[in-house]
Amino acid sequence: MFNFESYFSVQIFFIILRETLESAIIVSVLLAFLKQNFTSTNPTTQQEILLIDSKEYRSLKLQIWFGGLLGLFICLLIGGTFVGVFYILGNDLWSLAERLWEGIFSILSSIIISFMGIALLRINQMQYKWHFKLTQSLEMQREHGQKKARAHDINTGVIGSAMRRFKTLSTKYFLAILPLVTTLREGLEAVVFIAGIGVNQPMSSFPLAILCGAGLGFTVGWLLYKGGNRLSLQYFLIFSTCFLYLVSAGLMSRGVWFFELEKYVRDCHGQDMSEVGSGPGSYDIAKSVWHVNCCNGLKDGGWMLFNALLGWTNSATYGSVISYNLYWVGVIVLLRLKLYEERNGYMPGVPIKWQLKKIRKRLAILQATTGEVTPANSVNDMTPVNSAGETVPQSSETEGLLTH
Repeated sequence: MFNFESYFSVQIFFIILRETLESAIIVSVLLAFLKQNFTSTNPTTQQEILLIDSKEYRSLKLQIWFGGLLGLFICLLIGGTFVGVFYILGNDLWSLAERLWEGIFSILSSIIISFMGIALLRINQMQYKWHFKLTQSLEMQREHGQKKARAHDINTGVIGSAMRRFKTLSTKYFLAILPLVTTLREGLEAVVFIAGIGVNQPMSSFPLAILCGAGLGFTVGWLLYKGGNRLSLQYFLIFSTCFLYLVSAGLMSRGVWFFELEKYVRDCHGQDMSEVGSGPGSYDIAKSVWHVNCCNGLKDGGWMLFNALLGWTNSATYGSVISYNLYWVGVIVLLRLKLYEERNGYMPGVPIKWQLKKIRKRLAILQATTGEVTPANSVNDMTPVNSAGETVPQSSETEGLLTH
């Protein structure tokens, strides 16, 4: 009988999709930035004209691709070793308490996916963030060139010479460093997630999920580069996040269900009664909310797919049903808090002084993308001004935030 979970892991698919999307968006933003700043279109012939030397332009594009691919290659080396060792060690411990491990990692996976879903919704904003970072890097490169010209004859010894060489290389190849560091960070983050989520899944479910997630992520990145600002990822990201939360809610419910099954097995002196079938005696009637003698999510064909995707079970318990509903209450509260932060610039209930660094960063990105607000000039100056240098009118709530 075909077992869906043996060949495709939905959780790993979405993890790879999320990390690949972020890396692909960064690379596409960098490439689009080069195209916007160093090319022009002839109004009569509609042909693209390079504003810099073609070799230099090609070199800048190669830097971006080289940095991204190098980060991916390093992740494959480190990640493959890490996941392999982690899976082998986990597999040795697995047989000792299978249901407990199932419950622990299901709940852990649910928590990880829950926070990852919020990041997935914000991926569309990554274009502005990395446009801002790239602009800063270009400005630093120009400043470094001017300082180098003024201090060309200064000799500060071996350490100073090494530092100058490092700064020269990092400035010269900054377009490679940005995607390298980001791809490496995102890749290692994906490795940690896969190790935590995938330890309770067969190794055969990894390859197809990874290929599909990476393929879809790269496709979206390519469409973003080709379509530019005309392509909005928002609807795609909303749909993906909604489905991801359905999976996560099912994992939370399954985790609690496995804990209750483990207790029932121990009450039966170690005999797993669920292995004898789906009829009477296979479940704890004292904790049962509903039970049907068919549609077993652990054994019966298509119902295994619903179990993997949505956490379906033919034998629901009080714990599994209550945890499922409490999970959705928690997600709603969390999303409402993040929405409040997105609209007002700060998180309610958290001291403002703990959020100042994040607020300044958001103001700087806003100024770089709209030109209407400039970041604070000092630690104590948090009043935004427009491009003409005039103070932007503030609401009483915003004024209190910035002058706290």
